Amino acid sequence: LQTTWATSSSDVTPVFTRALNFGDKIAIIDQNGEHTYRDLLTRSLRLSREICRALGCSSRDLKEERVSFLCPNDASYVVAQWATWLSGGVAVPLYRKHPLQQLEYVVQDSQSALLLAAEEYVGRMAPSAEKLGVPLLPLLGTRGDGSESPVAVEEGPLAACSSWKERGAMIIYTSGTTGRPKGVLSTHGNVQAVTTGLVEKWEWKKEDVILHVLPLHHVHGVINKLLCPLWVGATCIMLPEFDAQMVWNRLLSPESPRVSVFMAVPTIYAKLIEYYEKHFSKPLAQAFVHAFCQENIRLMVSGSAALPVPVLDKWKSITGHTLLERYGMTEIGMALSNPLHGVRVPG
Repeated sequence: LQTTWATSSSDVTPVFTRALNFGDKIAIIDQNGEHTYRDLLTRSLRLSREICRALGCSSRDLKEERVSFLCPNDASYVVAQWATWLSGGVAVPLYRKHPLQQLEYVVQDSQSALLLAAEEYVGRMAPSAEKLGVPLLPLLGTRGDGSESPVAVEEGPLAACSSWKERGAMIIYTSGTTGRPKGVLSTHGNVQAVTTGLVEKWEWKKEDVILHVLPLHHVHGVINKLLCPLWVGATCIMLPEFDAQMVWNRLLSPESPRVSVFMAVPTIYAKLIEYYEKHFSKPLAQAFVHAFCQENIRLMVSGSAALPVPVLDKWKSITGHTLLERYGMTEIGMALSNPLHGVRVPG
């Protein structure tokens, strides 16, 4: 399978096709433990078969049928995403904090053929799935404790697919600032262009470790913070949600793997500053924070909204890092970025 994917005639291949190159390297660390690239691929292949079985698709190619999924911020999200792509489907991520009415709107508007739900969300989503006439497939056994029975990494009909470029990859919904949220379809070609562009410009490498604290239903959380590290074989530490104390503890942890990349939105940086001012008031503690961040973290990024200059300046005084600001849209991905090396322009 590795050989087949690697020699595919297409220059565009989804991120899962690279997983075997990284094998037993840790891909995700979450509240359930550590998950290797091989673990993720094995579980994705298993779920892909379940998806096709649930939809009665004997060809193992859904031909861009939409699959909505509701997962926590952990490895189960990656498995649901990869399994959808392995099945030839379009991934439609849902956000657990959205009201039921909005979740139903996305499932219906995207014309999803199937709804995947992590175990803890099955009870919540079952009535909606029944109401909308969409089959519900629970995601079970997603713990990275080695309990999964081995699955042969077999060659599926999409392994040598030479037409990934124009295939739909995911539908991300806009924030709905001027009306109801609108679904934006990105092809695998779009997703790879944005991912590899960021990998090149921000110099991602397999030794990187990123701390992930953002929701996974927008481009920032999905591509910038998840697909970029997975593309190069890096490690992504996923917190269930943002918590200022947990973030500071992880950023300053001497334990391996140490965080080297962090990305967030301006409100998160403001909350981290607020926590810092309350709990790191002593000069010795402040000197430690500054020195540790300078020595261990190579890149800190802010996006999704304009960063107030006072926040930019305060963060630099705390960590020594000038936040790298960039601009993007759901419709086009990342468009502009301050340089990794060189003078960065605020705003």
